[in-house]
Amino acid sequence: MSIVYLIGAGPGDPGLLTVRGQQCLESADVVLYDHLVPERLLRSARPDAEKIDVGVAAPQPQEQEAICYLLAEKAREGRTVARLKWGDPFVFDHGGSEALFLHEQGLRFEVVPGIPAGVAVPSYAGIPITYPGGGDTLTFIRGHEDDGKTRASIDWASLARLDGAIVCYAGPQQLPHILSSLVSHGRPSGDSAAIIYDGTLPTQETIVGSIDEIAGSVARSGDRRAAILVVGRVVKLREHLRWFDARPLFGKRVLVTRPKEQAMDLVERLEAMGAQAIEAPMIRIIPPEDYTPLDEACARAADFDWIIFSSPTAVDAFLDRLLAGPQDLRALQGVKLCVVGPATAERLARRGLKVDLTPSEFRAEGVVRAMAETTDITGLSVLLPRADIGREVIGDELRKRGAVVTEVIAYRTAVVEPEREGEPDIYRMLLERRIDVVTFTSASAVRHFVRVLGAEPAADLLRTATVASIGPVTAEAATQCSIQTTIMPSSYTIPALVEAIVEYFSEKGAETREHTETR
Repeated sequence: MSIVYLIGAGPGDPGLLTVRGQQCLESADVVLYDHLVPERLLRSARPDAEKIDVGVAAPQPQEQEAICYLLAEKAREGRTVARLKWGDPFVFDHGGSEALFLHEQGLRFEVVPGIPAGVAVPSYAGIPITYPGGGDTLTFIRGHEDDGKTRASIDWASLARLDGAIVCYAGPQQLPHILSSLVSHGRPSGDSAAIIYDGTLPTQETIVGSIDEIAGSVARSGDRRAAILVVGRVVKLREHLRWFDARPLFGKRVLVTRPKEQAMDLVERLEAMGAQAIEAPMIRIIPPEDYTPLDEACARAADFDWIIFSSPTAVDAFLDRLLAGPQDLRALQGVKLCVVGPATAERLARRGLKVDLTPSEFRAEGVVRAMAETTDITGLSVLLPRADIGREVIGDELRKRGAVVTEVIAYRTAVVEPEREGEPDIYRMLLERRIDVVTFTSASAVRHFVRVLGAEPAADLLRTATVASIGPVTAEAATQCSIQTTIMPSSYTIPALVEAIVEYFSEKGAETREHTETR
């Protein structure tokens, strides 16, 4: 039976979508969304779901009446519809109008509350909108929610007399009027105030001062972004309670070149440290051109003495194909498993398999030395499921020591064309020095980065950015392309890479402070 879910998507941070909202979004056949809804939330929808941008930034923006009719039309087709709305559907939004229209049309609907911007954004700025001693009232006033088509009708004199916090979402055309109206109707011009741009996002910016100072800042800045305005004594607590923009990587833009299928762990860890992660995958993982060699290896998996996995992707590619056939994990009984790096070991553990050997040196050459220390390699039957452009060092060295090595292509890597895939214009961002760190987690990502941008432009552009490579093999590939690695962790894992980036900027910040203090 068809239903329309009116879902509050929150004020920007994708992590603020509720569990119920996520469930409804994942079940939808059709998704209608506002232009302020973050793109990452749309990834939670089914791949086959129809996605329609009805916001003001859409190629053909929809009027509210047209949106209501579109919701009804999709529901009458027997489809499950998710209507993603910025903030909360019933807080200064048209969610009530849409729900009433659906009711009048006799169509089922459910309202999934979201976190309103007026609640979440001050919290992310370290401003508790209620606090003992901060006043006994909390007032939300309408500002920019209808794109400035109508001016809010407010009893400014009564509002100015209230002893409590005032919160408003307002655009640049409303802010001067709101501030001047408060002061002209009795609110002291020296009262504390804050304007917060891009609330809950990595680009969040908070300006604090008196009402007079904030009014002057707005007049001088020419900033055309909408903002959350907070007025009241509670604003003074920000200097003690700020947390979001006090994280170690806040304000840093970090380019993630990892494939989309593998990027989320790195993106989430960077964002947890405050960075703005810019996803621009240089490679994508695709199946082998011919599954026959891999299938044959899976069929005789029990015949091998060792299987060596050099990456988590190799683990998934091999096991997925093994389990797709008539066998299960019992086919690996008696086969010893070796991995390159703890991330690969963790991926095997997720699949219920324990590792027999993890070399202390997380690179291909360390595998052969570690195996030689634990067993006689002569005559061993070894399987290497790998990428189509994987390094052949392990196989060659094992053969030199007398092993019988079978190498099969488990997956391929293909270059991603940014302009075709709709990725950010990284060339321009690097040219304009708007990227602080470029991360590489594989040698193939380096090579494809150079291929996309060109050898000379890539080397020139990265001279002004900090390059972070996950390990020596990746750093070596960068060096061969005239790209210098500045950051490399001692342990070649994603968590260690993020920690190394944090440590680098912490030390850099300490050096800057020390230099300033000694001047």
